[in-house]
Amino acid sequence: MKKRNLKDRITLDPIMTLVVLIVITIVVSGFLGLLGVQVNYTSIGNDVTLETTQKLVSVESLFSLSGLKYIFTTTVANFVSFTPLSSLIIVLIGIGVMEKSGFLKTAITLLTKKVKKKTVTFAIVFICILSSIMGYLPFVIMIPLSALIFIYGRRNPYIGIIASYAALCAGTGINFLFTSSDSELLKSTLLGSHIINPSYNLGTTSFVFIMLIAVIIISLIITAITENYIAEKLPKYDFPETELEEDLIITNRELKGLVLAVIAGLLYLVFFVYCIIPGLPLSGALLDHSQTFYIDKLFSADSFFSNGFVFVITMFFVILGLFYGIGAKTIKNNKDLCDDLGHSLDGVGKTLVLIFFASTFISIFKRTNIGEVIMASLANILTIQNLGTFPLIIILFIISAIGTIFLPNSNFKWLILSGIAVPTLMDAGIAPEFAQVIFRFGESATMALTPVMAYYVIYLAYLEKYNQNEKPINLFKTIKYQVPYSLVIGFILLALLIAWFIIGLPIGINGVVSI
Repeated sequence: MKKRNLKDRITLDPIMTLVVLIVITIVVSGFLGLLGVQVNYTSIGNDVTLETTQKLVSVESLFSLSGLKYIFTTTVANFVSFTPLSSLIIVLIGIGVMEKSGFLKTAITLLTKKVKKKTVTFAIVFICILSSIMGYLPFVIMIPLSALIFIYGRRNPYIGIIASYAALCAGTGINFLFTSSDSELLKSTLLGSHIINPSYNLGTTSFVFIMLIAVIIISLIITAITENYIAEKLPKYDFPETELEEDLIITNRELKGLVLAVIAGLLYLVFFVYCIIPGLPLSGALLDHSQTFYIDKLFSADSFFSNGFVFVITMFFVILGLFYGIGAKTIKNNKDLCDDLGHSLDGVGKTLVLIFFASTFISIFKRTNIGEVIMASLANILTIQNLGTFPLIIILFIISAIGTIFLPNSNFKWLILSGIAVPTLMDAGIAPEFAQVIFRFGESATMALTPVMAYYVIYLAYLEKYNQNEKPINLFKTIKYQVPYSLVIGFILLALLIAWFIIGLPIGINGVVSI
């Protein structure tokens, strides 16, 4: 009994865990700064000169007066500008209307009532992986929705949260749809390839075959792990008595609400889809026409669609909930609507505190350059002479996987890696497009294991929200849930890469594995 009490006392709340990580980061940066830790890596200037330069990156100590000044002067600004904060609050407004009006419960019950549990899980996982085309926004949409879907299905919401986060993280590196992140990576890949062959070229469909297979396999793998391992390990979830009532019977009133919501939602979607189709009369107004690829026209930094996408999604949710409420008589006046708008924000105080400390930790960690130094050090491993073809594939995969834990940003990682990786692999007969796929698969395997990823805090916050244990859900346990996914996904993706290379199949349209 004493041992259990002692363990309970030393179990850190997630907020305190983040505080400990902040302190450790500051101290470690001071120690590494004192040692003068620094690394050189190869960088490519531009596609005109193709000059390679040696960039020096060193650890910046925050264990100093200047470091303390940085922390105190930027913490509030970092919190206010922290993208997950604003995205979550705005999206929750829309989810609140859908939930409180009854739209979500009715729609989800109707869609999943006669569907097998595994099928529902697979559908969520598959959607999460494909949704990476929208960048990181799906983290603030799919995690809350997945929890609600499992609750309405009378299953532990932890299952939905854990599975959706695993799928969203895997989806950052695998998608047969060409994403805005793929577009940025492609530019770095081409720069690296032009050192060896200035006329080398790639298209947006160069990866589609291998990515399609990867999406299907990983969706099945995540579903299998979720249903056969995670769901079995989690404790029973105690639902309120109101949630244990008999199956929901869809009345004419609810059907009327659903019909109104679907019609209104479709009209809204048609309007915005028309606004992002180039070449039609009065269309394309939301695109950034300065970009070449369509995906960049949608999601570039200057795209009207990209900048307003969170609001677009939120309004879509509000419209669905509002028109359902009008038809089902659950929203009778403006007061009902206004109350629904704030429903999902009730009890969000601790989530905001978590986000505050998470934003502080991530800002401090980035400032120290520790992640960049580790990534550059790993990249230099590829400069070892006489590495064989298969060792190079395995090493690049492992470098990408390990580097992601300390530097989750895909574009930044590949900027450091591509100047070394692409030419080195081309010399060994490995095509640049296959090198990019190796990199993407590697980061898919471990993205879920890093608390440095900005949207990890959404996963942490929702596990804490639905925690029924007296002990808080600690940071290490949240990562422990993701370890089985990471290990199996990593093994499967690496095996897929090696098998694909041996067989020599094209990885996409005009995309090859060897040159």
